[in-house]
Amino acid sequence: MLCVKFKEVIFMATNLQIDDDLILRAVRLGGHKTKKAAVSKALIEYIHQLEQEKILTMFGTVEYEPEYDYKKQRSRS
Repeated sequence: MLCVKFKEVIFMATNLQIDDDLILRAVRLGGHKTKKAAVSKALIEYIHQLEQEKILTMFGTVEYEPEYDYKKQRSRS
């Protein structure tokens, strides 16, 4: 497998067996010029979705001080 390191990112040549109908639909619906563009966009959106799900799991876990007066910090002396 060919690996190229560029600015701390490793690019690897990858061979995937992707259903032709799925990839063609993705290319057409997304208005992409290439299959690679469609797959890259799908991966970016998948990563964003996973990151957001991770953030959602943090709700309710952050501790805060109920008596803290955030407005006091804004006042100019």
